[in-house]
Amino acid sequence: MRILVFFDLPTTTKADKRAYTLFRRFLIHDGYDMLQWSVYGRVVSGIDAEKKHLKRLQANLPPEGSVRSLTVTEKQFASMKMLVGSPRRQEKKRHSDQMLLF
Repeated sequence: MRILVFFDLPTTTKADKRAYTLFRRFLIHDGYDMLQWSVYGRVVSGIDAEKKHLKRLQANLPPEGSVRSLTVTEKQFASMKMLVGSPRRQEKKRHSDQMLLF
């Protein structure tokens, strides 16, 4: 399974920019990879891990803006089509099958 996080945060004031930076750093340190600007994804091993990471995500939400999450299966994620551009280096070198072995 994968958790996808989509966000649109204000960056007009210094406080907004700081909240954006802190949220983005949290995502990176929590194991999320950037798929696109403001779209991050993370592999989770099951429903319990999903609940744990969603709680952590909710505990680190910025005070303003829009943040959404979507959980999809690996089969659904693998069926995603790249319409323009090419896969990022992280997508090429890491597959969920490899990560679930650990």
